[in-house]
Amino acid sequence: MKIVLPGGTGQVGTILDRALSAAGHEVVVLTRRPRRPQDVAWDGATLGPWAEAVDGADAVVNLAGRSVSCRYTPENLRAMMDSRVDSTRVVGEAIATARRPPKVWLQMSTATVYAHRFDAANDEATGVLGGTEGGVPDYWAYSVEIAKNWERTQAEAPTPDTRKVALRAAMVMSPDRGGVFDVLLRLARLGLGGPVAGGGQYVSWIHDEDFVRAVEFLIARADVAGAVNLAAPGPLPQREFMRVLRRTWGVPVGLPATRWMAEAGAFVLRSDTELLLKSRRVVPGRLRDAGFAFAWPGWEGAAGDLVRRARAARAGSGRLRARVGGG
Repeated sequence: MKIVLPGGTGQVGTILDRALSAAGHEVVVLTRRPRRPQDVAWDGATLGPWAEAVDGADAVVNLAGRSVSCRYTPENLRAMMDSRVDSTRVVGEAIATARRPPKVWLQMSTATVYAHRFDAANDEATGVLGGTEGGVPDYWAYSVEIAKNWERTQAEAPTPDTRKVALRAAMVMSPDRGGVFDVLLRLARLGLGGPVAGGGQYVSWIHDEDFVRAVEFLIARADVAGAVNLAAPGPLPQREFMRVLRRTWGVPVGLPATRWMAEAGAFVLRSDTELLLKSRRVVPGRLRDAGFAFAWPGWEGAAGDLVRRARAARAGSGRLRARVGGG
């Protein structure tokens, strides 16, 4: 198949590009900074020659949008909104004007669309959308609005011959440097991976292998459209999530952090505490109903695989540095 990945140079895009290319698919990446023959230049906001890549493609998986790994200033929040809405709108325009539109358009969304809650899990049928819950910072509602506008822009695009799926993705766990798992593992290795603000908030996640398999599954399943949660069936409280990760790496303790300590740490890392403090208890209702089988449904097994791969990558990097230094 020919699969087009707008915004495919980030962490998730790199995972998909690598796996889909290895499976023998023709992968075209739309990026502002093309470097490889399979990269095509675009600006993420206006139609241009790049739209020719969409014409005749089998599938489009739009991943474009400003990274959420930043301080949630008004300027950055607006950039998150605009980059997601504008890129989704223009992908829809490219599909709408294509002579041979793709059969399916998978649009990245986020599990952040659901409410901050501890009492029950959020699936697509009964989950509670966020934005009105009390006791949380006001700007968390803006993150929910970003997700809603992201999905609305796809839903309203005039593409009657193309099936649409909104991927409400949880955190994608991969050992790649700079990803969320890499950050969490670094905290654990430093002894800082303890409970944050009590650790009762739920962490929803998906192993990178299952993320790729779910994307392939949804491309193939012509009977699935609309919002789909991409999350492992085993979300768990942050304190337990980090306890498993520490144990898997071999770190005996993890220092706890209060809310204000989390604020200070997020400031230093130029990130935001919503990523740490919001309880995202999300489960994959529609994927399971459609018959998708997770290879990594539980965090203990997933963490073991990710740690093994992270150790192997570090060992490989060490050997490479030794050869270069000795040459």
